[in-house]
Amino acid sequence: MQTAIEIGNKIAVARKIKNLSQTELAALMSVTSQAVGKWERGESMPDILTFDRLSAALGVELNYFSQSGSDTLPSGTEAKAAYDAEEPDETSKRPEWNMSGGNWEDSDFSGLSGIGDRFSGSNINRCKFIGSGLSLLTLHGNNVRDSDFSGSVLSDSRFLGCNLENSFFNNCDITGAEFKSSNIRKCEFNGADFTGSVFRLCNIDRSNIAGAIWNRVVFKQTQFSDMIFTDDITDCAFEGLKTTRVVFRGITLRNTFFKNCNLKKLVFENCYTDNLTLAFMKNSKANTEGVILLK
Repeated sequence: MQTAIEIGNKIAVARKIKNLSQTELAALMSVTSQAVGKWERGESMPDILTFDRLSAALGVELNYFSQSGSDTLPSGTEAKAAYDAEEPDETSKRPEWNMSGGNWEDSDFSGLSGIGDRFSGSNINRCKFIGSGLSLLTLHGNNVRDSDFSGSVLSDSRFLGCNLENSFFNNCDITGAEFKSSNIRKCEFNGADFTGSVFRLCNIDRSNIAGAIWNRVVFKQTQFSDMIFTDDITDCAFEGLKTTRVVFRGITLRNTFFKNCNLKKLVFENCYTDNLTLAFMKNSKANTEGVILLK
């Protein structure tokens, strides 16, 4: 049986012969480029249905990924040429900029794109990233203060162990993002789209979220403090939620799940909800006097 590393090598070879980047293959597969990278490094493997779609995207037979399928792609000189085309000779490579681990202050990076993880671990103070294409951005252990990301695309980005303070993310596309073990304090997310995002082990404090889109968002072991939600919550999940001085005001909650939460301190003002969501709320000891059942 093929190992994950062997299958990953086969995916990489077929992709390069097909003249596709990891990002382009990810787009064809409707997955993230990180997922493709994990496949190729042997850190994970596609499931059987994904293998079927992968073979179609790469133009190979499904049995190419089996142990007996090693000869179903060109090999030798032709495969080497594909690798050489993607990986230029060392003498022709130019140094790639990397701003990780730095201290960046009072700088304007507006319109920047394709950052990836090249700012990871940095202190970012009073900087501008307005209108930037920051999809797939990874910040790991960053301190971001008094900075402005307004109008930027942050889809599928990752904020891991970060401190975000007094910063602006107004009207940002934050769809599919991951926030993990991060502290978010006094930030502005007005009009931001969080569809499909995940928050794990985060503290969100005194942040403005007027006009934000909460659709298919997952909150796990996350705490809200001094927050007011004024926009509908749909198909979301709250697990282990903790709240301090939090108000849900005039919103509709649909198909929303609460598990291992204590909602005694959560205030509902003129909110609407469906039967299923109401059952979850009551099970979490919510005071539902300000909740109206949808007809």
